[in-house]
Amino acid sequence: MHTSVIFLTDLIVEQTASLSGAVPAPSSKSVTHRVLIAAALSEGRSRIYMPLICDDTLATVNACRLIGAKMEQTGKETFEVLGQPKPKAPVDIIDCRDSGSTMRFLTPICALADGISVLAGGESLRKRPMEPVLEALRQLGVRCHSAKNDGYPPIVVSGGGIRGGEVCMRGDVSSQFISGLLFALPLARADSDIVLLSLLESKPYVDITLNVLERYGVEIQARQDYSRFHVPSQQRYDPCDHVVEGDYSAAAFLLAAAAATNSRLTVENLRRDSLQGDRVIVDLLERMGVKTRTEKDSVEVQGLSCRLNTLDIDLRDNPDLVPACAVLACLARGKSVIRGTRRLQFKESDRVATLVAELTKMGANMRAPDDVLEVIGVEKLKGAELDSHRDHRVGMACAIAALMAEGSSVVHGVECINKSYPDFIRDLVAIGGRVVER
Repeated sequence: MHTSVIFLTDLIVEQTASLSGAVPAPSSKSVTHRVLIAAALSEGRSRIYMPLICDDTLATVNACRLIGAKMEQTGKETFEVLGQPKPKAPVDIIDCRDSGSTMRFLTPICALADGISVLAGGESLRKRPMEPVLEALRQLGVRCHSAKNDGYPPIVVSGGGIRGGEVCMRGDVSSQFISGLLFALPLARADSDIVLLSLLESKPYVDITLNVLERYGVEIQARQDYSRFHVPSQQRYDPCDHVVEGDYSAAAFLLAAAAATNSRLTVENLRRDSLQGDRVIVDLLERMGVKTRTEKDSVEVQGLSCRLNTLDIDLRDNPDLVPACAVLACLARGKSVIRGTRRLQFKESDRVATLVAELTKMGANMRAPDDVLEVIGVEKLKGAELDSHRDHRVGMACAIAALMAEGSSVVHGVECINKSYPDFIRDLVAIGGRVVER
C-alpha cells in the first residue's frame, strides 16, 4: 500500500501510446471507512492492516477520535484502534472535510452519545443532502436538524441514545444513509426495523457494510431483496483484526487507461471474490472487446489497437464506474448508453454534467437526458485544457482521457485526487504515462 500524499495543482498530460507493467490497486476506501467505524465501536483493541490513507478516510479517523476511540497509526500500513462502545459527545465540531461517508455514517452514531454533536464539512459536502437520514433518526426518537434547516450540513444531533422501532425511508437516494443506521442501531435501546419504500440502489455497498458488521460480531437480519432490515438491540461490537482489500473503483481508471490503448497492464491487490460491486468493470471491459485475465488477487488487461465495442449498461448500483466508462465510450465504435446516473448530481460535483462539459472540450459527442448518459464514439480525442471541478473521479477521468488524446492536455485542480487515490499520478508514471506535475 502506498501512503504518500502528493499535493498537486495542474497536471500536464501528453498522449501515451501504451502502458505496461504491474501496479497495486490502492486499498478500498469503502472498506477502510467501515472497518474504522466498527473498530471504533468495539469493546477492545483492533488492528487494521493496509487501510487506505487519504483525505476521506483521515476525516473518519479524526471523527472517531472525537467520539472517544483511540486510533494510532503504528506503522506505514497499520492502524491500532481501542474502541469506545459508548460514543462520547465530541468536545469540538466534527470536521468531515468533503467526505460524505464520514458524515452519513457518523451522524446516527453521534445520536448514541450523551450530549450535542455538530458535524460540518467543506464546500462540496455542504451541497450534499442529509435530510433522509435526519428524518429516519427523528422516527427513532432522535432530536436532530440541519443548522440552516435546509436538509444540508452542518448537522446538529442531540444525543441521549436511540429509542429503536420502525423507520421507513427511500432506498434510492444513497445507500450511505442505510449503512449509517446499520452501524448505530445495534446499540439502540430496543430492536429496530428499517423499511425501504423504494428499491435499494448501490446494493453492493450495503453488502460490504453487512460483511464488516458480521466480522465484528454484529447481527443484522435482512430480507433477500433488502426491502427490510431487522436490527436486534443492545448488541456489542467485538474487536477484530482486518486486512483491507484493494479498491476496484479506483483501479477502474487504470484498467480503462490500458483498455483504450494497445497496452498490457496488471493491477494487483484486487480480490477475485470481492463483494465490491465495481468488480463488474472487468466484465464491462470484456463486453467492449478487451482481453482480461483475472487471477486470485490481480486483473490483467490487454488493450486494443482497434476501436472498442459500445456499451448499453445500467450503473445504478455502480455509480463510481460512470466516469471511467464514459471515457471509454468516447472512443467506442457507435453509440453507448449509460443508465442510472441521476444520483451523480449529488457527488462532489454534478458529476455527469461535469463529465459532459470537460470531455466535450476534447471532441467527445455526449448528451445527458434525465438519468442517462449517451455517448457517440469518436475516432480520436484531442488535447484540451480541463478542470477537475474539485471532483476526484472527474480529475482521474480527465487524466486518463488526456492519455488517449492527440497532443497535450492540462488538467487543473488535480489535488482533489488525494480524496481517494493519493498515489494515482505516481502510479500512472510508473506504468508509462506521460504526465508531469506543475
